[in-house]
Amino acid sequence: MANIRGVKEPWAVITDESPTLQTLWQYALRFRVEELFLDSKSGVFELEESKIRCADALERLYLVAAVALLFSTTQGMAVHIKGLRQQVDPHWRRGISYLKIGLRWLKGVVHKGRELLMPVPLLCHDPQPCFASKKAQKKHYNKIWFSRIRSLQCKAL
Repeated sequence: MANIRGVKEPWAVITDESPTLQTLWQYALRFRVEELFLDSKSGVFELEESKIRCADALERLYLVAAVALLFSTTQGMAVHIKGLRQQVDPHWRRGISYLKIGLRWLKGVVHKGRELLMPVPLLCHDPQPCFASKKAQKKHYNKIWFSRIRSLQCKAL
């Protein structure tokens, strides 16, 4: 269990890893996946607006969206690696997701004659985390501070 500054209820993390601050930080980073989900669900593809109710049709739509998300993200990573990011992201440092960078680049391919880049493998380690401002970056890193940690270990029966 971990008490987090500014949060009313403590986290209860069940894991087979050692109960350390590092373990809790790893779980905190996993929660950032919500941003990717937001991008794919309503922020970019607006899947909720489809009004589709048929399970088979929804499954096909999500498959197409997943392929588009993957391709656009790899385009965004290729743009970043080639040093072309500032053509589509005006922030001094990366301020939007690789998905949005890729989508902006792909719009430029269609409308401005930009080169379609060879997709790159998904990066295991993000060389430049995404923050829209220094204030957003500070808020993110100051958001999760553990004030107390308690470990309970269960013995196998």
